[in-house]
Amino acid sequence: MGILGWILFGFVIGLIARAIMPGKDALGLVGTTMLGILGALLGGWLGRVLGLYGPNEGAGFIAATFGAVLVLLVYNVIRRRRSRHDRDITNRRAA
Repeated sequence: MGILGWILFGFVIGLIARAIMPGKDALGLVGTTMLGILGALLGGWLGRVLGLYGPNEGAGFIAATFGAVLVLLVYNVIRRRRSRHDRDITNRRAA
């Protein structure tokens, strides 16, 4: 798949992952595309580790979506922790 194919596939997968895990995500067009691409890479890697895909096979649609949901979950956990940490620092300075 060419670079434009990866970008389009990543964008579609990113949109689906964001629809599966609704919430306030500060991801724009580029962030959604990167989410989908990272999800496809993660899904392909997990598929190879589990023996679902061969060495030169890319991730399927479901594996890519699953990977993107995992990436989005990790992103949300990190963002919440960072936000909580920033609030704690602000509250300490105000006290």
